[in-house]
Amino acid sequence: MSDDSDDSDDSYCLVDAARPPKADGPPYAECVQCREPTEYPESYKGITLCPVCEWQEAQRTACSG
Repeated sequence: MSDDSDDSDDSYCLVDAARPPKADGPPYAECVQCREPTEYPESYKGITLCPVCEWQEAQRTACSG
């Protein structure tokens, strides 16, 4: 076993955490799972989740260590 300090980071959990930009105000994009308003602008193209679905997705995809 080596004592390299490069191995001490948590880079083994490689979940893409890219998030869309926050909206300054309405109109808000709909959540793709529950259709509730999100924190993101309606003009954003891509998958948007409301805070509840975003949290649930993070729980499902979290590294179990």
